[in-house]
Amino acid sequence: MVFARRRRIRPVAIDPATGRRISPWPFVGLVLLVSSFFLYAASGLLAPAWAVVVLLLTWLVMLVLCFVWWTSHPKRTVLLGVLSFVWWWVAITAGGILLDWTA
Repeated sequence: MVFARRRRIRPVAIDPATGRRISPWPFVGLVLLVSSFFLYAASGLLAPAWAVVVLLLTWLVMLVLCFVWWTSHPKRTVLLGVLSFVWWWVAITAGGILLDWTA
C-alpha cells in the first residue's frame, strides 16, 4: 500500500516573526492562573477585607510572573497556575484555623 509508508507530521505552531516554535505551556499556565482568580475575588465570603487585599496582591504578582516567564520558562507557568490554587487553599485554611476567620 502506498500510504502505509508515509510519515506522520504533527502540526507545529511557528511564530512568523521569529521562526521559532510556539510552546503551548504558557497558555495552559495562564488559563490555570486566570481560572483561579474567581477564588481570590470571592474570598471576601471567607476572609476579612485586609486578607482579601493581600490575596489579590499575591495573585497579581503571580500573574506578572507568569508573563515574565512566558518565553524564558514556559513550563514554570503551569506550575505557577497550580500553585495559585494551592496558595489560596493554604491561605484560607490557615487563616480560618489560626486567625479564627468566621463568615
